[in-house]
Amino acid sequence: MHFPDFLRIERDESGSSRHFVVHTRRPNFTIELAPDTAAPDKVGKGVLKRVCIPNSWVGDYQKYLRLMNVAQRFFAASFGPPAPKALTRRLGT
Repeated sequence: MHFPDFLRIERDESGSSRHFVVHTRRPNFTIELAPDTAAPDKVGKGVLKRVCIPNSWVGDYQKYLRLMNVAQRFFAASFGPPAPKALTRRLGT
């Protein structure tokens, strides 16, 4: 799968790591996930720890719920093998 609007950031703090998935287009939002240790691959779709969304989206649950589901699929896919070089090139050359 190709997820051009998402970015995963991993921060190492005090011997543990924190994982953030950022939606880079409008509406910008960030979710913090932890790998699901109960999943067969020890990552799963992640366990939701925190959601940071714009105030204007607070009542629009259906919109950001769809994007959060895609963000969780992106989180799981980001631990897989790297994408082919042709997909990661910015200029396509």
